[in-house]
Amino acid sequence: MAEQFKEQGGIATMDPSRLYRWLTSKVMTRLGRPERLARSRAKIERQRVKSGQPHRVEYFHQVDDGYSHLAAQVLQSLTERYDVELVCHLVSGPKGDNLPEPDLLLTLARYDAFHVAPDYGLEFPECETLPGQAEVRKVEAILAAQSDDDFIRNAAEVGGALWAGDHDALERIAQRLGSATDSALAERLEAGNARQRELKHYSGAMLYYGGEWYWGVDRLYHLEKRLAELGADRQPGEAMLVPRPTVEAGPLRDDGTLTLEVYPSLRSPYTSISFDRAVELARATGVKLVVRPVLPMVMRGVPATRNKGVYIFMDTAREAREAGVPYGDFYDPIGDPVRRCYSIYPWAVEQGRGIELLSSFLRAAFCQGVNTNREAGLKHVVENAGLDWGEAKTHLGETGWEEMVEENRLAMYDAGLWGVPSFRLLDENGEQVLALWGQDRLWLFAREIQRQLARRQAD
Repeated sequence: MAEQFKEQGGIATMDPSRLYRWLTSKVMTRLGRPERLARSRAKIERQRVKSGQPHRVEYFHQVDDGYSHLAAQVLQSLTERYDVELVCHLVSGPKGDNLPEPDLLLTLARYDAFHVAPDYGLEFPECETLPGQAEVRKVEAILAAQSDDDFIRNAAEVGGALWAGDHDALERIAQRLGSATDSALAERLEAGNARQRELKHYSGAMLYYGGEWYWGVDRLYHLEKRLAELGADRQPGEAMLVPRPTVEAGPLRDDGTLTLEVYPSLRSPYTSISFDRAVELARATGVKLVVRPVLPMVMRGVPATRNKGVYIFMDTAREAREAGVPYGDFYDPIGDPVRRCYSIYPWAVEQGRGIELLSSFLRAAFCQGVNTNREAGLKHVVENAGLDWGEAKTHLGETGWEEMVEENRLAMYDAGLWGVPSFRLLDENGEQVLALWGQDRLWLFAREIQRQLARRQAD
């Protein structure tokens, strides 16, 4: 469990100097610019054409990762639909500061994969436990013995047997496809891990193409769109293999019996592009909205690396563009700005403007480039939330908010979550219906709300 208020220093510092805050803000803003991305892509494509190389996509598969099993199910379709050379790597998964909550990550991935699979047209067995290490090792050995073409053809079948807990099926597959020796497996895993480190990433279920990373089926549409623009789509005009899900409120409306809990953080890029949409979803569907703010991850002792931070920021930028929401003019609010905003949050709630305060802060920090570390910046936030700055100043530095955000953190962890934004849907009895992490799951909550209301209507 993460330790509250732990200063980690370096990239994960929660109280940077003014110069460091300004410099990192400028760098991250520049990295997320669409024109920079366009120039980078154009340069990479010119180099590819000049060298006569194919469109080369690299895939990194982690056997005990639920998201990797979903990705494995689209590999063959990807190579059939697009003119790409697909290279497959085995990896052992994130470690160290890239794996902040090892006991939770794999469990959440299994739970999440099960819930999203049907809407993606994929399969994931309903299993209560994670695969054992012996079974994982067996599957790794099978896949390590495969060529790229055989990996593409067989990874989904092997993973299906693993996640279904079908030991007999695994034995039959091993007999049919063969298995690598321990030394050959170790060599294959180390080669995959080394290649991933070289390309500056850390996670399973990742696809890499032309200087950019794409997370499994959830980000495949970005890769599909890019390949289509480069003329590599063999079926132009046809629907994508995995289209981007949209957040649709739907026709049925609740009367406040369902509850949507939202766990935002004031330094989370993903929160900044989803908070207002989550609020609007609750209003459009009539469910009760409960906002439970938490501290930013590095302020609650969750480690971070530079590679991870850069990936998150750039991934958020492209997700924001696709969603049509503002993002990218960034001024880092970590540390004191967060504390100061949270210190006036209870008062803002009393004024009926708590949601507006959080929304205004996120917009200022991630869309408007406002330095919330300065009094003028926080004044901008407060007044744009419809609150009086003179009165707000009298509440700056008040205590009590610490207990609130810690209580929210514990509730989030109890639900098996730790990242932000996280969401929980509760039924009329306060029982959990769905609990997931990520701005890219808001669409699933929208659909689940409609399913719950339709079920109730049918009863």
